[in-house]
Amino acid sequence: MSKHIPTPSMDTGAIPVIPESIRRSVHIQGSPHPAQENTKVPTQIKVLIAASFLIALGYGLVAPVLPGFARSFDVGAMAATFVVSAFALSRLLFAPVSGKLITAFGERRIYSTGLIIVGLGSIGAGLSINYPMLIASRIIGGTGSVMFTVAAMGILVRNSPPSIRGKVSGYYATSFLLGNILGPVLGAAASALGMRVPFFVYAGMLLCASLIVMTQLKDQAPQTHLNTQGIPVAKPELTLKEALKFSNYRSALFTNLTVGWSIFGLQSTVVPLAAVALLASLHGSEAGYDPAAAGARLAGFTLATYATGNALMQIYSGKLGDRIGRRPMIFSGLLLAGIVTIVFGTITAPSAFVASAILLGIAAALLSPSLQAAISDIVGNKRSGGQPLAYFQMVSDIGLIVGPLFAGFIIDAWGFFPAFAVAGALLLIAAIGWIPGIKPKFPADLADKGYTGR
Repeated sequence: MSKHIPTPSMDTGAIPVIPESIRRSVHIQGSPHPAQENTKVPTQIKVLIAASFLIALGYGLVAPVLPGFARSFDVGAMAATFVVSAFALSRLLFAPVSGKLITAFGERRIYSTGLIIVGLGSIGAGLSINYPMLIASRIIGGTGSVMFTVAAMGILVRNSPPSIRGKVSGYYATSFLLGNILGPVLGAAASALGMRVPFFVYAGMLLCASLIVMTQLKDQAPQTHLNTQGIPVAKPELTLKEALKFSNYRSALFTNLTVGWSIFGLQSTVVPLAAVALLASLHGSEAGYDPAAAGARLAGFTLATYATGNALMQIYSGKLGDRIGRRPMIFSGLLLAGIVTIVFGTITAPSAFVASAILLGIAAALLSPSLQAAISDIVGNKRSGGQPLAYFQMVSDIGLIVGPLFAGFIIDAWGFFPAFAVAGALLLIAAIGWIPGIKPKFPADLADKGYTGR
């Protein structure tokens, strides 16, 4: 029997008291949830967070030694950087297939299988006897990487209670971030044992994470709904075509493209180059001064402060997104990120360079958990969203590949400021799709009950 929720009296305007049991069952998305503070993070999510920390920690071990290991095969700088590009390209190309595999076999199996494949790729890299073997191993690893990345998003979507989706996304992102911060520290120590050792340690961590996932995560029973004859049938998956009918999903695709291009892509490539150029302009004429070495130190410190600002804001941002809605958080994050990115191109002092990195980390933390939660709101807990999730991840990889290349072209032709200005402008354009107060459009028949898009 359905519950009847009283409404305010039209005659007197009196607001009746709603029983606590009913109030706790009602959720209005994008507004404070009565039981929000009492909703606990499910065990499935805790397992996922632990696995993500291991994955990120292991990747941090490999990242510092990877370019140098490639150079040990007597290849040039461009070939050495291609070990990163090959990984990203294989992720991009395999993303649509990974979405179909998740729909067919479920998130848990594809997550675990993806971890094993990346582990095998890491072992292959550590055993490489030449450059082509290293590239082949990286390509194999990339296919497994996109499998577990998209599957992890699916597990988050299915298991995150609607009232704390932002909070859960914040926890997950923070665990990955902490692993990325601690990993390079351990990697520097492990590299003393040889450049091949980190690859084997990374593989071991991935296999441990796979074991955790296989033994601790549970497959969810297919959700059902009643068809027109009143017979329970399996809830159909949300296809890409259906997801594109949600204006928030279309905005999320463009936003993730710009985040991959302007935040993740530029911070790993253009920011280090800009740090060297900045110090060269300030101290390049001094005798015995090495701007390349000093610039590398400034770049490393800048990226560390970015990670610090990001980590400190991440969890609080997710909780705030659950309270006030996804759109205000994403809008404010993109607005701040766009402004800071443009300012980066005008900086003439190292202290301002570092301060801007902190602000950029905060901006990324403002938008990321709510962006993930907005996608989760669209897919919902009761159906698979392999295709939409895969394409959401794919556009970020496109930005990560194209953004640095386009920025490099601009820098060679016109300098650093235009490159930062273009990246910042993209973020500001993306913010238009999330302006608070504008009601998003979506098909009511496809949306979960209570979905508002706010």
